[in-house]
Amino acid sequence: MANVIKLRKGLDINLKGKAKGERRRLGPAVEYALTPDSFTGVIPKVVVHEGDTVKAGDALFVNKQYPEVKFASPVSGTVAEVLRGERRKVLFVKVKADDEQQYAEFGQKNVDALSADEVVQTLLDAGLFGYINQLPYAVSANPQSKPKAIFVSALRDMPLAGDFEIELKGNELAFQTGLSALSKVAKTFLGIGSKQKSETLTSAKNVEINIFDGPCPAGNVGVQVNHLSPVNKGEVVWTVEPTSVIFFGRLFLTGRVDLTRTVAVAGSEITSPEYVDVLVGTSLDHILNGKLKSSEHVRLINGNPLTGKITDMADYLGAHTSEVTAIPEGDNADEMFGWMLPRTKQFSTSHSYFSWLAGKNREYDLDARIKGGERHMIMSGEYDKVLPMDIYGEYLIKAIIAGDIDKMEQLGIYEVAPEDFAVAEFVDSSKLELQKIVRNGLNMLRKENA
Repeated sequence: MANVIKLRKGLDINLKGKAKGERRRLGPAVEYALTPDSFTGVIPKVVVHEGDTVKAGDALFVNKQYPEVKFASPVSGTVAEVLRGERRKVLFVKVKADDEQQYAEFGQKNVDALSADEVVQTLLDAGLFGYINQLPYAVSANPQSKPKAIFVSALRDMPLAGDFEIELKGNELAFQTGLSALSKVAKTFLGIGSKQKSETLTSAKNVEINIFDGPCPAGNVGVQVNHLSPVNKGEVVWTVEPTSVIFFGRLFLTGRVDLTRTVAVAGSEITSPEYVDVLVGTSLDHILNGKLKSSEHVRLINGNPLTGKITDMADYLGAHTSEVTAIPEGDNADEMFGWMLPRTKQFSTSHSYFSWLAGKNREYDLDARIKGGERHMIMSGEYDKVLPMDIYGEYLIKAIIAGDIDKMEQLGIYEVAPEDFAVAEFVDSSKLELQKIVRNGLNMLRKENA
């Protein structure tokens, strides 16, 4: 019987333009690119050169700190370009795809017969281990660490987030195989939502199932870790995105790397929001071709509106990206006397606008404006209302800004990730970039403890 954990704190932001319907497979693109920035904390060392021929599953770059952690090419083809930015930072490794795909063979494996070390080594050899993250620090996992637990959250509840149950259809065996493989390494927790009914989730084997019933960010794996197995100094837990579990399962079942994932193309600026099956590293130009209502005054996001990265059509799908969203930029908005009007179409957490009378199910067409400038931090308890974790969010943010490492540790920084503060950033009347502040604090702590 699954445990049910009810959460009262949080905020559901119901935006217009949610993806609907069945999945659609996009045709192959000409070029794909793997982005090192998709793997937080990784310093890439490129192991291919322009003109090299690679197979799907061959390494394009490795983690300089842990060279055994490779990152696999999503396709076979010719390395077209290694694009670098300032200070020679690697931005993309681009591969021009073959018409007929070739795969590196890693051999089918019976998960039940493998040891923990064999599971980890298989993922390392195939260039998939880098898809595992860890707490503390919310970075790509250290393969030399021994996690006390592994967490998988199948609940996506951020605004415009894709429904994982849609992606799960047809991938049930791969998902269960991936869970079984992870359970060989450490005790594995699977978090699901109260409305998820797929038998693959509700009756998953070899894992402890926990149902999280509450508003966003109940689906955040950091929130689930906080309620089930908080991270103390010196401890490590691994966190795995559910699509990555499918990647792992496919590897053990077929012996090949298949980075096909289901992405929600959503937002009020999309003509027909839908789900599409594409490879990691597909160009956004290919994904969004003909889907935008307008090419002007649009905010494109590689991810969801709260935690995603501002992007453009020249970018590529991130390794952990489950949605590509487009919302109004808001730079052409004309609201004369806007602050004096009742604003029946605007969203407010404090009932400042009359729109709250329309009920919780109303969809809002919000734009990307901040509507105010950064100001002194107000200790009003705003964060606590939407942060369902046993930490003092406001005091932790203050400690990070002050650079007080001892206070940061005492206030629970080891168990948070930047995305845990996404909703708090949305409601913050001080307009602080909370996710950026938390990331800076984690980087500071990681450097201090290195």
